[in-house]
Amino acid sequence: MFQIFNTSPREKTFTILTACAYIVGIEVLFRMTKAGLFYESSKYLVILFMLIGMVFKGLSNRSFPYLIYLFLFIPSVVIASTNVGLDTDLRKNIAFVLSGPVCLGVSALFCYDKSIKVNQLNNVVFYLGLPIISLTTYLFLYTVRLEDIFRGTESNFAASGGFGPNQVATVLGIGMFVFCINFFLKSKFFIERIVSVLIFAVISYRGIITFSRGGIITAILMIFAFLAVFYFKSSNRSRRVISISLVILIIASSVTWVISSNQTGGLIDKRYSNQDARGREKEDISTGRVDIFLGELEGFVDNPLLGVGAGVMKERRLRETGVTVATHNEISRVVSEHGLLGIIMLIILIVIPLIYRVNNKKNYFFYAFLIFWFATINHSAMRIAAPGFIYALALLNIKYEKRPIHRKRIISKG
Repeated sequence: MFQIFNTSPREKTFTILTACAYIVGIEVLFRMTKAGLFYESSKYLVILFMLIGMVFKGLSNRSFPYLIYLFLFIPSVVIASTNVGLDTDLRKNIAFVLSGPVCLGVSALFCYDKSIKVNQLNNVVFYLGLPIISLTTYLFLYTVRLEDIFRGTESNFAASGGFGPNQVATVLGIGMFVFCINFFLKSKFFIERIVSVLIFAVISYRGIITFSRGGIITAILMIFAFLAVFYFKSSNRSRRVISISLVILIIASSVTWVISSNQTGGLIDKRYSNQDARGREKEDISTGRVDIFLGELEGFVDNPLLGVGAGVMKERRLRETGVTVATHNEISRVVSEHGLLGIIMLIILIVIPLIYRVNNKKNYFFYAFLIFWFATINHSAMRIAAPGFIYALALLNIKYEKRPIHRKRIISKG
């Protein structure tokens, strides 16, 4: 807060984004160690920093679709107040499901068409990865004897620091991406490149052995999207360097997988082959998430116009099944709880960045950021601040430094 208020106006956007990036990167570590102000504090801090940014830096006139997006949440809050049971804490219920989407909306509102230098964007992404080194270190300290904790192919809480493997793997996936691009972009010296690829390998190893596939697959998709854009926009000379670096990355990734397989007794191979510990193929690759998805679509069928109300589907599942199960898919949740308005929200979130991309093609992270948002909300909803914040980074207006032109001074002899 001190830095945000005291930095120069020219650096204000960069300072706010780095503050938010660090908070997003450390959110899961705060949660698993109960070190945060409260469970959802990271989302509210990001929202607060972005609102401060709006006061100092204003908004783009073309960001109004995200204002519409935020206003479309209001009817679901009103409907929820009439549909929830008397024993339900309405405020907590609504805050749990809407804090993530609101964090996205406010972040997108601030970031839309905000100018930032390319090296500043690289630093913002780097700040996102720094706390993930701390998280990885904590995971090693939490489970000293790994060989004692692998018994099946389900997501492993012990390997995830005693916390939700889905959220841990999602954040570790971000770390994989950050230090992969650091290996390709920021490391000027050989030792820096070696350190970057080693950190990438260690984070990848801890992510793989959580047995939660979503975050790791998402990281792979992000890396592929970034490298595709980076490769095709580079010169022929740079492409040769990229190709050599890619070979090194593939070797490091292969070694990491072999170590992970050995440490888990081959169980991780079965996990990614959709098999149980005995090698039998599982019927449901989604581990029950398809049933939740279809159940939420029934909520849309019952209330197609305005939906059942924010947070109501979770209570509805509790009444029908007797078990409290939070959604893993933000798309089905939005459609069921917001109805037709939810479909409009999704259209805004998908179409607006693509329209913006038409005239702003300098952000080489654009597709990687959007892939992370879309993939994450499909396997982990918006339980953490990362999807919303990283989505907003795709809307930045990236500026490249112009090389100075040195003109020879002409001296008159007249």
